[in-house]
Amino acid sequence: MPQPSPTALLIRPSTDADLSAIQAIYAHAVEHGTGTFETEIPDVAEMGRRRQEVLGRQLPWLVAERDGQVLGYAYANYFRPRLAYRFCVEDSIYLAPAAQGLGLGRLLLAELIARCEAAGARQMLAVIGDAHNAASIGVHQALGFERTGLLKSAGWKFGRWLDVVLMQRTLGLGDSAAAA
Repeated sequence: MPQPSPTALLIRPSTDADLSAIQAIYAHAVEHGTGTFETEIPDVAEMGRRRQEVLGRQLPWLVAERDGQVLGYAYANYFRPRLAYRFCVEDSIYLAPAAQGLGLGRLLLAELIARCEAAGARQMLAVIGDAHNAASIGVHQALGFERTGLLKSAGWKFGRWLDVVLMQRTLGLGDSAAAA
């Protein structure tokens, strides 16, 4: 008898119901990874506050889901809080450990780019914690990001200094036309 095919991956806007899964994915990244320089795990309420800030700016916060399980998430927020930065966003992507290496990061980033372009963003930055994070650097390169800088020994985590890789990609019209 043939096996039923697995449910297709769905990339969709996040909802409040996703916050526990989002927080669990991020908690693992904080505890075990160098992709974030955060050292204390935020609770679900704090993750909800962060999500509302992003959504309040009319920017996307997406999840990748299969069979009702959130496998990862991605969002974009202003690179810096000053109003002049409103057309320049920074992406963030986090995957559950079991979902890493399956191409989900690339799918999330591609959809995030499309939605940020639709929202009027002109530049997207990747601020990649740990210069040895080959997976993150690779997915960004594959989607047209160029390396624009390196911040040496910018973070201290797990008893060692970590560099930060800066990458950038033009969105939409970029700087070829005035902002609206």
